[in-house]
Amino acid sequence: MPMFMLLLADDPSEYAEMSPAELQAVIERYSAWSHGLAQQGKLRDGQKLRDEGGRVVRTEGGKVVVRDGPYAELKEIVSGYFLVDAADYTEAVAIAMSCPHAQSRGSIMVREIEPTGE
Repeated sequence: MPMFMLLLADDPSEYAEMSPAELQAVIERYSAWSHGLAQQGKLRDGQKLRDEGGRVVRTEGGKVVVRDGPYAELKEIVSGYFLVDAADYTEAVAIAMSCPHAQSRGSIMVREIEPTGE
C-alpha cells in the first residue's frame, strides 16, 4: 500500500498564549486522532518537531552552507509529521482532513513517499 507523509505547518507563536489546560486539550485531540489511525493500521509514525531551532543546508555560490532556520520572516514552519498508509491521494487527503491540525490554524502538505522497491 502506498505511504504518504503529512507535513504539518503552523505559526508556533499562536500557541504561546494558550493556557496549560488548552495545550493539554490540543495534545489529547492529536493523541486520540493518531490512536484511531493506528487502530485502523494506517499510522506508521508521527512526531512533533521542536518549535525553535533547525538548520537549512543549501548550496550558495558553489559552496554548501548551513544557516540557522527556520527564518524569522516565515510565518508558518513545519511543526510535525505523520507517515500514513493510504490507497491513493484521495484517501491520504481524507486522512489529512480528519487531522485536528486541519481544523486549527495550520496547514497540511500531503506527499506520497517514493517506493524503494522492497
